[in-house]
Amino acid sequence: MSDPLYEPGVTDTTQAIVQTTARITPETTEEVRQIVLRVPESSLYFLEGQHVGVLVPGPHAFGNKAHHRYYTIANARDGDGGVDLELLVRRCFYIDVVSGEQYPGVASNFLCDARPGDPVTLTGPYRSPFRIPADNTCNLLLLGTGTGIAPFRAFLRHIYEKQKGWKGKVRLYYGARTGTELLYMNDQNDDLTQYYDQKTFQAIQAVHNPLLGDESEALKRGIEDNAKEIWKLIQDPKTHVYLAGLENNATVFDGVMAGQAGSEAKWQAVKDRLLAEKRWSELTYH
Repeated sequence: MSDPLYEPGVTDTTQAIVQTTARITPETTEEVRQIVLRVPESSLYFLEGQHVGVLVPGPHAFGNKAHHRYYTIANARDGDGGVDLELLVRRCFYIDVVSGEQYPGVASNFLCDARPGDPVTLTGPYRSPFRIPADNTCNLLLLGTGTGIAPFRAFLRHIYEKQKGWKGKVRLYYGARTGTELLYMNDQNDDLTQYYDQKTFQAIQAVHNPLLGDESEALKRGIEDNAKEIWKLIQDPKTHVYLAGLENNATVFDGVMAGQAGSEAKWQAVKDRLLAEKRWSELTYH
């Protein structure tokens, strides 16, 4: 999600401590860190796919006392006294449209610069459009790019480690700007490779051509290469679709599926049915 201005109405906060922070991309690429925050008290409760707000102390631009930014929780709850929240954070910068100068993103740089023992003030957790079906025979179609994969990591950990015995098909389509960004899926801890031996799980990864655009183009290629299989899966009334990452991902997916449906109108009718049956969930950012 984009960095919103601080919301003056935020009053309920939780204090956390940075437990670990590790860079999961090489030094030669954009920095992405896996940061674990520890909430000492176990009263904080969250569900897979929810997000928390991070309050960065000021002063900031426009006189704001704090800066508020949302991050999706990337882990499943352990529940063994105290609460760990894992965040995937890309160190961001933005260009001033007037001066053309580059400035560091407030929240992302605050978190990426934090070290073990540093305090972090949180808000939330907040309700997410993503919910894991109670029926373990449902199929999960997961489509994401960039750090949008965070809720999917939490999903997979929950259904294969906590809930166990997931019987429905789980298909993860993931687009990255560079090969090293596939570390979101296969990072230094190999946290998702352990699911590759699950009979129900399959991951399809694609890297975009730098001359063609962003990671949405990679996702498009992965979807196009498997369009018939995806379309068949969507016809199953037990399939739930989850879309995360760049806002353009929805446009990319709509375009490929319209081709499978035969027209944009026919695909829209299918999508409307998925929405009505609460089998379509979307969490995107600019």
